This record gives sequence, structure tokens and C-alpha cells, in this order.
Amino acid sequence: MDTGSSRSPAPVHQPATERTAAAGSPYHAALSLERIEARVYRCPIERPVTTSFGTMADRPMMLVRLLADDGACGWGEAWCNFPGVGAEHRARLVDSVFAPIVTSRRFESPRALFEELTRATAVLAIQCGEPGPIAQSIAAIDLAAWDLVARRAGTPLWRLLGGTSDRVAVYASGLNPDGPERLAVERRVAGHTRFKLKIGFGEGRDLENLRALRRALGSDATLMSDANQGWTLAQAEAMVSKLAPFDLQWLEEPLRADRPWHEWRQLADASPVPLAAGENIAGRNAFEAALSSGALAVVQPDAAKWGGISGNLDVIADVAAAGRRYCPHFLGGGVGLLASAHLLAGTGGDGWLEIDANPNHLRSLLEGPIAVIDDGTAVLGDSPGIGIDRLPAEIERFRIRY
Repeated sequence: MDTGSSRSPAPVHQPATERTAAAGSPYHAALSLERIEARVYRCPIERPVTTSFGTMADRPMMLVRLLADDGACGWGEAWCNFPGVGAEHRARLVDSVFAPIVTSRRFESPRALFEELTRATAVLAIQCGEPGPIAQSIAAIDLAAWDLVARRAGTPLWRLLGGTSDRVAVYASGLNPDGPERLAVERRVAGHTRFKLKIGFGEGRDLENLRALRRALGSDATLMSDANQGWTLAQAEAMVSKLAPFDLQWLEEPLRADRPWHEWRQLADASPVPLAAGENIAGRNAFEAALSSGALAVVQPDAAKWGGISGNLDVIADVAAAGRRYCPHFLGGGVGLLASAHLLAGTGGDGWLEIDANPNHLRSLLEGPIAVIDDGTAVLGDSPGIGIDRLPAEIERFRIRY
């Protein structure tokens, strides 16, 4: 059982930029890149993953592999859950847009690579109306670059980033609206103590699912909810008081991510449940606006969706300085999950790592030590980088030739 609550501001931790600057080398680890490779995987699933805005009929994964001229390599993953052809599209962006920029170039650090890729494609992102897919492709490359420099240094990424412990608190995410208590009980048996339910499917269904979770898990279980941008301000205001009896740690994305922050603040002032968001925020300035609003108790940047590690380090430091809780968002394969875990462990704080509760071979074949959860905690270990040397042979049956 958690003794703390996101209702109270998280402790202010030393900003990541200050802590890691002392470590020195990560921010001056040059990369001379010889090759970049994109790979697409799709895993069939028995039960679709349902959200308030759409359904995933299978589980996709788009990976990037970077190879340096000294033989060092690294793995990264891009968010690509929607639309249905998202993984293939982002892979083609890597091949056609980013490979010519990256190949046979020297960059002074992963951050320098991130900044150059962002600068070089800024106008293209506007012109083609695709800032999201371009940012997600850059994020995958950045994650691969950080894995590469950590592997080359022979140290786990969490330690390279300045972390002092390889233990991360976790929660089971993605509990669907159809009988969520069954999956939650399975995850509890596997060691989870925290659970997040998808809501936004109608008041009656949402509340009954929360009641079912409380009956199945008991009062000691930590519960959160995610509306996936499913409500208007009026609908959210009508709903929040009805969520209060379930003692939720947060209500995630009750409003559309593009709604003005004064609406979020109005809802936060009326809500007995703290608000969370961040997976659909991109750019440090946008996160600063979110923090300045005072509406969010929990901030959830997704390193595979925007920013990778280079872009998010400053954001995480800002979150800590504002006294808010950083809980990385992630829903995808094992590479992105491991990178998110190392970023959380490397930057400190008391946040929780999101682990999808639904079956997904693209996660389970790659998640390594995160497969073992003990009393709501995972231990990352000391393997170099994010801990993946090479992909297991079993995963090749899911590879797509795009």
C-alpha cells in the first residue's frame, strides 16, 4: 500500500540537469554514426485494446538500431500505436528522411544529435502537417543514441544519467472496460500493487468497473483512472465528484489535450481527484505552460512520443522544481519500456513506471528484468545500456517487411 498520495506535491528533487552535469561524460559522448536501421513488428492479440477514441486490433512496434563506426550499437523505439499503419509510416520516415541526416556524421553527444534532427526537420514537419510522426521518429533515434553511449561506456543507462538506485516503482496500466477486475487480479498475483483503469465509456459503466476493481483488489490497492481525452469540461465536472469515493491517485486526460489550460485549472479546482497529463504534450515550452497552470499534480511525458531522453531531461527537472510528480507514460514494446524505466531511475523522484497489463509478446520478449515485479517494484540491474544486447530470435516471427 502506498503511504503517500499525489494529492500532496511530490518532494522537490535536485534537477536532472544539475545532477547529471557532474557526471560529465554522457553529455560529451561523441557519436560517429555509420548506419541506422528501422524495423517493424506486429503481434496479434486475442482481445483488442480499447480506449475512448479507438481500438488497437494488434500490437505494433517500430524499433531503430544505431550503429557507430567503432561497432557500438543502441536500440530505440517510437510510439506508433495509432493509426493502424503508424509503425510502417514511421519506419519509412526513418529510412527516407533521417538516414541521410544521420549516416556518416559525427555528433558531439546524443543531445546534439537530437537538436540537429529537430532543427533539420522543423520546416518539413510544418509543411507536411506531421509534427507527431516526425517527433516520434526522432525520439526513437535519441533513445537509441543514449543506449549506445551507455553500452559503449559499459554502464547501465540509469547510472549514466546520474541515478543512484536501479529500483523503480511500477503500476499495471491499460485495464480495459470489459471485466477489468479479472486482469487486475492476474497482475496482482504477478506482484503489482497499483492499477490504472480506462474510463470514458459512460458513467454507469465507468463507475461499475471502479466498484468491481475495489471489490476484487480491496481498499489497500492503489487505483488510478485514464479517460483518454474523452470528456468535455462540463462532462468532466459532472463526473469528478462521482469518482471521489474510489480514492483515486489521479484522473488522467479527462479533457482533450488541446483544451486551454484555464479549463484544466477550472477542472482541477473542482476535482477531488488530482489531474494527470503529458503524453500528448510536446516541447519544453508546452510543458512549462502546463506546469504554470497549476492544473496537473502528475506529469507524464512519453519519451517515445516526443523528446527521447535528450528532450525530456529538462522537462523532468522542471517537473521536480515545480514540486510535481513525474510518471513516464508508455504503451508499446519492450525497448521503449526499458528506456522509460532507466530514465525514471536515472532522474530520481518518487514517480511510477507505467507497464501495460495486457498480453503483448513484443513487450514480454524484450522487457528483461522488468518481467519480475515484487510488491509493486522492479529492479533494472547493471547490464550496459538498457540491457538489450541483441533481439531474441523468437521475435522475428512478428517482423513485418514494410
